[in-house]
Amino acid sequence: MRPKATSKLLQETDRAIVTEWRFAPGAETGWHRHAHDYIVVVLTAGNLTAETASGNVVTELAFGQAYARPVGVEHNVINSNAHEFVFIEVELKGVHA
Repeated sequence: MRPKATSKLLQETDRAIVTEWRFAPGAETGWHRHAHDYIVVVLTAGNLTAETASGNVVTELAFGQAYARPVGVEHNVINSNAHEFVFIEVELKGVHA
């Protein structure tokens, strides 16, 4: 059993939810489905593994890198590094691709 990543709500408005996610080495989010389109801004360089219904995807990420995903994404995100991994997630309420 993996440790759980921790989340801290930084800001919520009627249009967005901003959350800081921290992953100890080996920590995971647990399986979840995104209810909103979202943008991630990476604060720690390293690899994240996404467990998905179609298999695992390992992504190398750089400090300051950003990426966006649409509503409905289902996965379990795992820190596959020997160090803590941190990112900011911005969920966009009421926005659909």
